Amino acid sequence: MSGNSKIITLANQKGGVGKTTTAVNLAAGLAASEVPTLLVDIDPQANATSGVGVEVNTIQRSIYDVLTNNTTLDATIVGTQLEHLDLVPSSHRLVGAEVELVGMLAREHILRKALTEMTHHYDYIFIDCPPSLGLLTVNGLTAANSVLIPIQCEYYALEGLSQLLNTIRLIQRQLNRDLEIEGVLITMYDSRLNLSKQVAEEVRAYFGEKVYHTAIMRNVRLSESPSYGKPIILYDASSMGSQNYMALAAEVLERNG
Repeated sequence: MSGNSKIITLANQKGGVGKTTTAVNLAAGLAASEVPTLLVDIDPQANATSGVGVEVNTIQRSIYDVLTNNTTLDATIVGTQLEHLDLVPSSHRLVGAEVELVGMLAREHILRKALTEMTHHYDYIFIDCPPSLGLLTVNGLTAANSVLIPIQCEYYALEGLSQLLNTIRLIQRQLNRDLEIEGVLITMYDSRLNLSKQVAEEVRAYFGEKVYHTAIMRNVRLSESPSYGKPIILYDASSMGSQNYMALAAEVLERNG
């Protein structure tokens, strides 16, 4: 991909694994470190959009217009409460976009094409996908340099993962040869539970070096922050959740040299 941005897509077709929480708070963590960052919300639920404090109902143009109406990405970007973090908002209209995209030419490459104009403006671009492996997620994976996979510490955490890895391999073969696994993030970790330790061990045995040293602990403040429209670093900077995501941001920066 031309330009200087690192484009990272967050994907896992299982819901409730901390994908949007990670997209919002990792992007915010990098922005807090004064790294120019863009968050692109392609999930029709628009939780990343509201999670950084942008009212979904007030949005003029969204990623929906980029994917279906040839609107430039630039025309949709809005600022957030963090100086170095911008957002391409989602919209509930995106629900129908999967169907609208089906008949389009080069439909898997629309987002990739739209992003090429922005890669000189940001160091990192994060794409938050819906919890499914449909055309929106395929667009997200086709546009990215790498994919970050959050896995929660619960029973069946690795179940369904083979489906995601198959999708990634398919995309590598047919649409985006350069797609890599950026990293695997253990979320909702509770050090008091044997189950958490077992799942973490399984994930590390499976993915090895790709697993981040930082795990995201279960944290009440972290689960409260979206309802206030604030990333955790603005909602409660001293909380465990904030410390975890700042550590993750540092680790992402370090891995990318």
